[in-house]
Order: sequence, then C-alpha cells, then structure tokens
Amino acid sequence: MGELNKLGLAQARDALRAGETTSKELTEACLGAIDAAGALNAFVHHTPDLAMERAAAADARLQGDSEAPAMCGLPIGIKDLFCTKGVPSQAASRILEGFRPEYESTVSQNLADAGAVMLGKLNMDEFAMGSSNETSVYGNAVNPWRRGNDDAQLTPGGSSGGSAAAVAADLCLAATGTDTGGSIRQPAAFTGTVGIKPTYGRCSRWGIVAFASSLDQAGPMTKSVRDAAIMLEAMCGHDPKDSTSADLAVPNFEAALTGDIRGKKIGIPREYRMDGMPEEIETLWQDGIAMMRDAGAEIVDISLPHTKYALPAYYVIAPAEASSNLARYDGVRYGHRAQLAPGDGITEMYEKTRAEGFGAEVQRRVMVGTYVLSAGFYDAYYNRARKVRALIKKDFDDVFAAGVDCILTPATPSAAFGLGEMIDADPIQMYLNDVFTVTVNLAGLPGIAVPTGQDARGLPLGLQLIGRPWEEADLLSSAYALERAAGFVAKPEKWW
Repeated sequence: MGELNKLGLAQARDALRAGETTSKELTEACLGAIDAAGALNAFVHHTPDLAMERAAAADARLQGDSEAPAMCGLPIGIKDLFCTKGVPSQAASRILEGFRPEYESTVSQNLADAGAVMLGKLNMDEFAMGSSNETSVYGNAVNPWRRGNDDAQLTPGGSSGGSAAAVAADLCLAATGTDTGGSIRQPAAFTGTVGIKPTYGRCSRWGIVAFASSLDQAGPMTKSVRDAAIMLEAMCGHDPKDSTSADLAVPNFEAALTGDIRGKKIGIPREYRMDGMPEEIETLWQDGIAMMRDAGAEIVDISLPHTKYALPAYYVIAPAEASSNLARYDGVRYGHRAQLAPGDGITEMYEKTRAEGFGAEVQRRVMVGTYVLSAGFYDAYYNRARKVRALIKKDFDDVFAAGVDCILTPATPSAAFGLGEMIDADPIQMYLNDVFTVTVNLAGLPGIAVPTGQDARGLPLGLQLIGRPWEEADLLSSAYALERAAGFVAKPEKWW
C-alpha cells in the first residue's frame, strides 16, 4: 500500500481485516511522520515504545479474533488533557510539570480496550483555555495549511490545536479532543478535518483534566464523518465514576450513516447572521443550505432569540467553574512547586507556585471566575448567566419540539488566522472565535464541524450541524450527506 499514515480509520481497518497491512506497519508509518514533523509541534510527549507494544498486541488480537473492535490496531493521538497512566499528562501547563498519573482516563481506557494504539500526547491550549493553541507551555502548535504562497504560520485553532494539526498533516489516523466552547469544532474547521462534540454526558469526563465541568465533553477528531462515527462509538459509554455520565446504550453510529436526509427539517437560525460576518462565510453557508436542499431536506428558518447573550454567559460560567477546578493546583501534592525564600510560609508557597505555574490566559480566567463568584457579584453575574443559559437551552428545545431535525450554521467566523495576529490584541477579539459554537455547550447538545469549502487563499472552511440531544447517530448521518455533497478532498501541501 501507499503511505499508510494517510489512511483514515475506516480504510485502515478494512486493510487490516484484509491482511493488506499490519498495525505494526501502520504505527511505524505514523511514528516516522511524527518524527519528520517537528515544525508543527503537534506531538509533545512521544510514546513510540508503548505504541509498538500495543501494535504488536493488536496484530495478535486481529489474527485470533474475527470480531475484534473496529478501532483495533489503529494508531491515534491523545490530547494532553487526558490522563494516561505512566505518561506525562500536563494539560499544557507548567503547574503540572512532571505529573505522570497512576490511572487512565475512561475515554483513553475505552480506546485502549478497543485495541487503539496511542502514539503520544498532543499539544493544546493550557488547561484548554484558548482558541489558537498559543497558551501552551510547549509553545504554539502550527497549522499544516498555508495561505497560498505566504509562509506565515497559521493557528490550527484551539484548544485541541495539536489534535487538529496532527490529523490534518497525517501524523496519526485520528485523535481525541475536548470541547468546552468549541475546542473540537473550531480547530476542525481551521484544518479541513471533522470534529464532533457529543451530547453532554455521552463520553465520560473521568480522568480528563477539568476546565469547566458543566461544559467539557470529549470527542473524536478525524479525516471523515465515517471515521468520526467509528471512533465516537469506541469512546462513549456509561461510566459510574462520572456522575454526569448517561446510562444509555451506545448505538452503532457507523451503521446509521445512510446519508439519506430526504424529508428531514434543517433549521437555519437567523441570529447566526452576525454583523460584519465575512462574505465568504455567508457564501459557504448558502452553499451548504443548497446542498442540503438538493439532497432532499426541507430548509426552515428558525429563531434562537437568546443567541446574542451566549458568549457573555459562557465567559461568566466557564471562568467561574475554572476558578473552582483550578484551586486544587497548589504545589503541595504534585506538579510544579515554587522555590521559597527564607521565612516564606504556606500562603507564599501557594501564591508563588500559582503565579509561576499558570500562564497569563489561565490567570485571567481564574481572576474573572473568582470575581463573578464573589459575595457581592454572585447574583449579578453568575446566577444571571445561569438563567440565560436556561433560556438558550429552551430556545433549542422549542425548535426541536417544532419538528426540526438538525440546525446548520457556520463553524467559525473566519478561516485560520496567523499565529500572533490575535493573541496580543484585545482578548475579547479572540473570544469571538467561539461565537457559533458556545451555544451548543451551554445547551449540552451534540455538534459536528464538517469541511465544506475553501477561502480565496485556499484555506479550509467548515460548516456546523447541531443535533437533538442523544441523537448523534442522526446528526452523523446528516453530516455524512453534507460531506458527500461538498466533496471536500483538499489537503495541505507539505512544507514541514
């Protein structure tokens, strides 16, 4: 076969079953691609020995088990937010320097049990706080795409930027990501890949370093919708260790990929037409609407009236939960501890450790979160944001109750921007990257980004489909129809 690392999950699975390749060969191809792609800074903790060990075990399993799971023998990357036993798990933060967990996150354990091969840990924004992968202690992850002949380095998006870059550059067949306000879907759109955030509670959060516990959700980042269906099924499942994990059967998502959307109602929310939205995003959206209509869907205009409050509500709730979750990082039990001066006490140790260990964006959000939870402002900010969140969820509930099957929107307000172009500007400008995605997290809904076109400079652009709760199978089938209609096959030219 050709370059094995360029295969998707479905193609590689079928090749393994047909005896055309082995997991060992697939893994070696990916490890070689990783070694040659240092310029992308996507993989930050390499585990080649563990990968080859798991590949050998997968090959043995495939030989003796005709019913081996679909993910068996397939090499993937794991975002650094997932705790992996014996392997550094830092959440891209200095404060977790040297932390090697003695346990495995439920999602990465599910993938390992299914026979998936972990190639290493992937770059990300520190504690998943960012939209450009520029807040990482490891340095920036770099998008494999370029703007025409321009050599400027572009962001792969965030926070799952390393995952997106690795999949787009064929360093792995797929990767895990997490999505708190768009951190799977935005990087997928920036890199021409597919990313799905499942319904809140579909994937266990146990063993994933927490950012905002009521918003965080793990999901796959892949090269196609079919691959997303295969990997999501392996990641999902009820977990008694996570009180928010849903005790629901996991469907066969791949079997649901009929792509038949005749008679489906696709909602187009009028509130997503933002002032100043680039014309190419509007054109992409209109093209997507036409594709869905041509595939037999009924297009209906809908209203989600509280959309305009989503971003401010999100940036109250998420920092509030972050300030609570990050209080545990104090330099006492694990991770970084500051050097103390003579006479320093425990208060100075906390202060110096957290000042040294947390980056500027994390510090900003912890301070915002602590402020909105403080006695004088709790009702004015946090409680009000929670009420707005309930109204946003009701908007979606009303639309779905009226018979809409899924909602089509842009995934991002632009194509990938240059590294350094926004990080030093007003942080609010960076936060606006999440404008189309945060509503999905606030309402706990499933959402998927699908690459559907390119801008004038050749950069990928994506559309987002939002589904009913727990109906990922239906959402994936609609995404499959969109993917087939768009026919997006572009890949970045190799420069790294």
